[in-house]
Amino acid sequence: MEKDINESAPKSTNKQKGKIPNPMRGLGSGSNGENKGFNFYWIYGILAVLFIGLNFLGSDSPSENLIQKGQLIEMLRSNAVEKIVVVNKDEYAEVYVKADQLESYPSLKSKKSPFEARAAHFVYNGDLENFGETIQTIQSENNVFEVDRVYIEHETRVDYTSQILSWLLPLGLIILFWVFIMRKMGGSGGAGGQIFNIGKSKAQLFDADLKQKTTFNDVAGLEEAKVEIMEIVDFLKSPEKYTDLGGKIPKGALLVGPPGTGKTLIAKAVAGEAQVPFFSLAGSDFVEMFVGVGASRVRDLFKTAKEKAPCIIFIDEIDAIGRARGKNQMQGGNDERENTLNQLLTEMDGFGNNQGVIILAATNRADVLDRALLRAGRFDRQIQVELPDLTEREAIFKVHMKPLKIADNIDVKMLAKQTPGFAGADIANVCNEAALIAARSNSKSIDKQDFMDAIDRIIGGLEKRNKIISPIEKSTIAHHEAGHASVSWLLEHANPLVKVTIIPRGKALGAAWYLPEERQITTFEQMYDELTSALGGRAAEQLVFGKVSTGALNDLEKVTKQAHAMIAYYGLNDKVGNVSYYDSSGQQEYSFQKPYSEKTAELIDKEVHDLAEKAYARAVDILKSNIDNLKLLAEKLLQDEVIFTDDVEAIFGPRKFDDNNTHDDSRKISKDFKAGYAESTARKKKHFDDRVKQNEESMRKADEEAKKAKEEAEANKNSEADNTANNTNNTEA
Repeated sequence: MEKDINESAPKSTNKQKGKIPNPMRGLGSGSNGENKGFNFYWIYGILAVLFIGLNFLGSDSPSENLIQKGQLIEMLRSNAVEKIVVVNKDEYAEVYVKADQLESYPSLKSKKSPFEARAAHFVYNGDLENFGETIQTIQSENNVFEVDRVYIEHETRVDYTSQILSWLLPLGLIILFWVFIMRKMGGSGGAGGQIFNIGKSKAQLFDADLKQKTTFNDVAGLEEAKVEIMEIVDFLKSPEKYTDLGGKIPKGALLVGPPGTGKTLIAKAVAGEAQVPFFSLAGSDFVEMFVGVGASRVRDLFKTAKEKAPCIIFIDEIDAIGRARGKNQMQGGNDERENTLNQLLTEMDGFGNNQGVIILAATNRADVLDRALLRAGRFDRQIQVELPDLTEREAIFKVHMKPLKIADNIDVKMLAKQTPGFAGADIANVCNEAALIAARSNSKSIDKQDFMDAIDRIIGGLEKRNKIISPIEKSTIAHHEAGHASVSWLLEHANPLVKVTIIPRGKALGAAWYLPEERQITTFEQMYDELTSALGGRAAEQLVFGKVSTGALNDLEKVTKQAHAMIAYYGLNDKVGNVSYYDSSGQQEYSFQKPYSEKTAELIDKEVHDLAEKAYARAVDILKSNIDNLKLLAEKLLQDEVIFTDDVEAIFGPRKFDDNNTHDDSRKISKDFKAGYAESTARKKKHFDDRVKQNEESMRKADEEAKKAKEEAEANKNSEADNTANNTNNTEA
């Protein structure tokens, strides 16, 4: 019945019920009545033009038909003057001509404007001191009869338009400048761009009309997170499926995970899949320099969302406003961020009804968020978005390879195995870097070697083959990296070796590539072997050269942090015991006190030192018993600059541990690197040589142009000298 009534009734031009139509809405707008091209500031401009026009049109100071004193005397002699009016004491004099004498002055015939009908015919602005006496003297000298004589009249006139403009124009300029500054501070465009809309929300709205290309098919991996998010979307699409059983829609979901794992990508997929309005904004959009603006924007956001319910609000990087309250004692009592957070808490689950509005937020710092924000009723679900595992990395590679022209020799699973610990953003960067490397060598497609070079580039940095290194330093670097490779090969739980290089990359003078085993839990023996392997480089320097260098800075930093974590966090030390001082809530960063006494701190420092020294002594013992092989490996590294797993195995022999399955992947990856190393090096050298040739060619052309310009200048100079000499000879002749 209601549908029939709506169809039969005339359609209103105002789309929103209960709102009074705006009479200004049609100005400069399209057919929909939406204001597209009209700017309200045009009204101010039109008013200013009108004021200025009236000022000029109604001016009492004519600027035309000025006459000199001689002309005025001639007019008085011919008895053509009707009257003379002196305006504002001695400002100027207006001369009015008699009606029967107008034909004698052709310049007066053009005055047909109604504004000029009563205006003076001529203006005299000469010396007006004793002007009245001068006029009478002139008339007496010319024997003008008393009846025909002209006497001076005086008038005082006030130009109200000029006085008003003299006040309004400066005030208007100040107001316009103030509005301009406030617009700049409030942001250009959008609801927050106008000075009176600074408290409006800056959320971007996505609805069914705005097609969002990202869907859940574009989100690889993250299957558990997608299941929970898709359930929320499904609830919005068909709520009766859940409400019939008494279920309620979740009020909020918080995506938590490291940077680059795809939290914002999931939100984009929700915007593409959900058939409801989707509001997207960042936590920093609530932050403003004015007190109360953040809370006002939160209120406006939820007010708009309730009008469009059911809908979803996505707040990216919510830790910008959601940090725990009362932890930073350096600020004053009126903390704008806390006020904004309080308003957000109230809107999410306060006294008012918030049915139909789902909050979706993302952060990589859930440990610093306020407890009241994390409780059920506000964020009912916390969805962990972790780093992808092997299967998920393979799926992510396939998604990012779709737009690429790849060769047939690409093994996606092997690429996934080469990138442990990579987030989705890192994998996207690998694919893009591989495409750039292939384009650099003018390839028609992206092959396996391009991907391997891209992984090297991202992990280690850019190669610096031309870096100046002395022979002593190069030998030290070679023995240092050989020490890492030797110790890791001779230990059971060390990470499998892929390759070792002494070619500088980034800040590193040399590096060893490993393939870390993806473990869920780690034992003391595994971590202790990793410590020993990390100290193998410094141990090799001590054994071979009898002294150590600063090249082990990164190794020492890694060892210190890992040893401290083993003792203070994981409880892997007998003297400290089965205790952990790790703070998962992240609140210790606001505290000036440690969660243990000074005596315990001394004990932890001592145990960290003892554990590092014990691992170092173990590395020295291992290398001392294999000193000949260590030197052979270093010589091989000095000769080839890059060595692989096969080279290490050829010197040290097969590993003595039953872990062939564990090291199979590293051996295969190492063989792939070795097979493509010569080709990759040749391509890099060719690219480098081409760039050098281009630079040399450009410099040669520049030198030739400079030489040519110099020769032309010399020729011109000689020509001028010859011309001067010829002119001199001709003059003498």
